[in-house]
This record gives sequence, structure tokens and C-alpha cells, in this order.
Amino acid sequence: MWPVCRALRAWALPLTRSPGARACGGGGGVSYTQGQSPEPRTREYFYYVDHQGQLFLDDSKMKNFITCFKDPQFLVTFFTRLRPNRSGRYEASFPFLSPCGRERNFLRCEDRPVVFTHLLAAGPGAPRLSYCGGGEALAVPFEPARLMPLATNGRLYHPAPERAGGVGLVRSALAFELSACFEYSPGESALPSHVRWQGRRLALTMDLAPLLLAGPPL
Repeated sequence: MWPVCRALRAWALPLTRSPGARACGGGGGVSYTQGQSPEPRTREYFYYVDHQGQLFLDDSKMKNFITCFKDPQFLVTFFTRLRPNRSGRYEASFPFLSPCGRERNFLRCEDRPVVFTHLLAAGPGAPRLSYCGGGEALAVPFEPARLMPLATNGRLYHPAPERAGGVGLVRSALAFELSACFEYSPGESALPSHVRWQGRRLALTMDLAPLLLAGPPL
């Protein structure tokens, strides 16, 4: 599996990225070298996902649409294997890990590792929320009643796969579209109480609050 992971990364790497390993301080000042081999036949790589759901090598000097990973196959492979980092290495600075054979891919995030970017409403089935550039292959059922606006940062959240922390951030452009469906109780302007979706008026459950109040991953 390891050669497959390396081949996927090479295909998905931004054209502006130098292939050479570079030592850096990332993730709260921790030192590492991209591609380091702490044990024989083992490689370690370090990544970062921003609030728009774009994935980068953590030590990229420029983080924008040009330098982010875009290959769907690589993104699906990376995010479907994502789990909490219990490797005993870099756990505090890179709280998530995407293993691939003998390769360890560490991840830190600006807010949450899962960022929902698109509402997939085409077809006869229920709408789904797609995340991190994976299209239909990275998507969860849309649960409008479980949308969770957070007053402290003005951001919107939705349930995500349990292995990725159970809650994901909704990208700002999509959150703005969904906010038009919110209703507020009389005299309450901070947080909505209901959402209107497909002709139904649903009370917001706010059941994601414990996960959000626990604090975001680093």
C-alpha cells in the first residue's frame, strides 16, 4: 500500500511545490522533516486543512487554491482513513492521522478536519453534504435539524464521521446559503431556534454542543 500512497501524493502535489524534504516548525512549534523515516521503511508526512476544507502540506509557505491538493483520488484516500492520532507521535500538535501502509500522514486543522463544502441535492435520494473536495465519495446525509451555529465564532457546524471527531465545519459560503433557512425566536438574535427545510419547520437539536464546547482540535 505504501507505494500507492506515494504515487497518489506525487500525482496530487501542487506544481509549485518543491519535492525536496524541508525541516520546519509546524503545529505549535514542533520540529519535523517532511518524509522523515523514524523507523526502517516508514515515512512520516505532515498536513494542514484550513477553514475552507483545502488540504496542504503543513510546511507550505503559501496556502491558497493554487497550492492545495486537488486530486479527488488522493483526497478520498486521505480523508477516508482519517482517525484520531493515537500513534504516540505528535499527538498534541497533529491530533489526526491518516495511515497508509507504512506511511503516517499527520494532520492538524484550522478548525475541524472535516469541512463541508457542497450540498449535493441532485437525484432522487436525500441531500448529502460533501466535504474536503471528495464529491460523492466524501459525503454524509444532510441533517438540517442538527446544524449547529456557534455564537462565539459565528461559524456553522454539522455532524461528521465519528472517526474524524464527530462534527465538521460548514464552509462560510455554504453556511451563508443555509442561514437563509433559519428562524429566530422573538427577541432572540444571537442563535436560531428552527430551520425550514423542504417545507418542514424543524427545531434545531443543538446536540453537537458538547463536542464543540470541548474545544476544536489543534
